[in-house]
Amino acid sequence: MGKNAASRLSRVYTRQPLRSADSVELAGPASHYLTRVLRLSKGDSVSLFNGDGRDYLGEIYEIQRQRLLVRINRSEANGNESPLKITLVQAISRGERMDYSLQKATELGVFCIQPVTSRRVEVRLDKNRQAKRLAHWQGVVVSACEQSGRAVVPEVKAPLSLSEWLAVAGTAQRLVLDPVAETGMSSLPISGNEVSILVGPEGGFTSKELDDVRVMGVTAVSLGPRVLRTETAGPTAIAVLQAAVGDL
Repeated sequence: MGKNAASRLSRVYTRQPLRSADSVELAGPASHYLTRVLRLSKGDSVSLFNGDGRDYLGEIYEIQRQRLLVRINRSEANGNESPLKITLVQAISRGERMDYSLQKATELGVFCIQPVTSRRVEVRLDKNRQAKRLAHWQGVVVSACEQSGRAVVPEVKAPLSLSEWLAVAGTAQRLVLDPVAETGMSSLPISGNEVSILVGPEGGFTSKELDDVRVMGVTAVSLGPRVLRTETAGPTAIAVLQAAVGDL
């Protein structure tokens, strides 16, 4: 079975170690999705992945009430990751807007997602709520990987304040989206293979925050003459960068 055929199989993520000739038990949401939603039966082919960059191709050989068993026949390198490691540094937005940002960023090949808080972020998370939101966001990313054919799952990191993120040293080229920036993202030279894109909240960054960002060496870039919503801006910026390196 070639790669194109494999990409059309029903894909399911599992945290379990996967190897050719192994049998894997799937329960809970994965079992429900394959048997109740997709109506797969014994003998049907599926593709499993666990984030190691490979697809594990197998078939269902036993179905029970709340679980099913898959026999892995072989594995193959997925090979659809971008050569550019993009981190989306996304100011936290409300509900479905944040989900949309994470989903589309994952579909477009983001490497990592770093949520941040700033003065105009309306969502405030205590420790309990933060843990639940992180689990939810990681689930959104996993679902986007299943849909888009990725076998590497981007990490959603614990939220940082804007000042905390600015203080973190790193080798990535750092950009901030600013509608009034003179430099357009499409004309910006890309240095190295790591880029971090900082996207503001629904109300934007304050003037003081933008000043702090620039002082720390983050380059301001624009996405054109129109102001995009926070959930649209990040995926658009990722698409521009991916096109620049030939990933799209």
